[in-house]
Amino acid sequence: MEQLVNFKKIAIATASVALVVSFTACGTSTPSTPPDTGAGNATGYNLQVKDVDGDGLITLGFAQVGAESGWRTANTQSYKDYFVPANGFKLVFADANQDPDKQKQDVRDLISQGVEVIDIAPVTDSGWEPVLQEAKDAGIPVVISDRQLSVSDDLYLTYFGGDMYAEGQRVTDFIKQYMATNNMTTANIVHLQGTIGSTAQIGRSKALTEAAAANGWNVVYEQTGEFTQAKGQEVMEAFLQQNKDFNIVYSENDDMTYGAIAAMESKGLDPTKYLIVSFDGNKSAVQMVIDGKIKAIGQCNPLLGPQVGQLIKDSMAGKDIPKITYSQEVLIDSTNAQEQLAVAFGS
Repeated sequence: MEQLVNFKKIAIATASVALVVSFTACGTSTPSTPPDTGAGNATGYNLQVKDVDGDGLITLGFAQVGAESGWRTANTQSYKDYFVPANGFKLVFADANQDPDKQKQDVRDLISQGVEVIDIAPVTDSGWEPVLQEAKDAGIPVVISDRQLSVSDDLYLTYFGGDMYAEGQRVTDFIKQYMATNNMTTANIVHLQGTIGSTAQIGRSKALTEAAAANGWNVVYEQTGEFTQAKGQEVMEAFLQQNKDFNIVYSENDDMTYGAIAAMESKGLDPTKYLIVSFDGNKSAVQMVIDGKIKAIGQCNPLLGPQVGQLIKDSMAGKDIPKITYSQEVLIDSTNAQEQLAVAFGS
């Protein structure tokens, strides 16, 4: 587990940040034990966010994954809404379009532009050491958001986002409990993975692999749907053509789940008769929980902009910054879906 630097919980000091935490039903928590992403122990990181050019604003360069899902769209919008002059910021936005090599070049471009802090939501978790060292050598602090990196944590200021492994554990615990309650003796699982090598995929897949081994579940099909609805539908259609028995769909984000359900319905299958679980918590997915098409969702909060903004302000003020802070998230099922629908993101 990554060690914390003078650990203390982040206090959300501004009214706008408090509103976001209330809206998403998420705050922050100390880390659980995450999957092994290869991150090493801190050996020192002394960069502090500063107004280098003295214009009264902090220029944030945001290197985004892309726009592959409703979650990602909401995540991007939270940055565009928050990092504005009224809040003390300017935003330089770069979209990697799901290309890890392009994203690394995007970060290098941000370094050459002389931004004052960089936020990276990485496409995948590997190969970042040279780029992060370049940022550190240039005196530009780096925040990692949403997905973690397989690097020593002396190469970045802090990580803020979801605990993907814990999300997966909440969902696999639900599967186990649901099976027991409904007298299901066999689990034949179709596993729709996210982008291979992303920490969301690593953590959620690891949780399923462990639970399947511990409980004797069968993963009858496993393919990446790349976190998109179109690919999720394509993968599910390919599986259904094999006419194999299945009773559970474990889909690593809502968009792939929409695609899987569309494929099932086009085949004449009633999704309410299957145990379908998902991740994220888009409004339309939460409605599907109410409708019985999805049985549970591992919530993942996309509205990180204001909370990352507060971290940056804390760094400017010389406060101790935790090396890692996870969003507090819940499992959405029939017991709380109506409540969560009122605060869910997206449409």
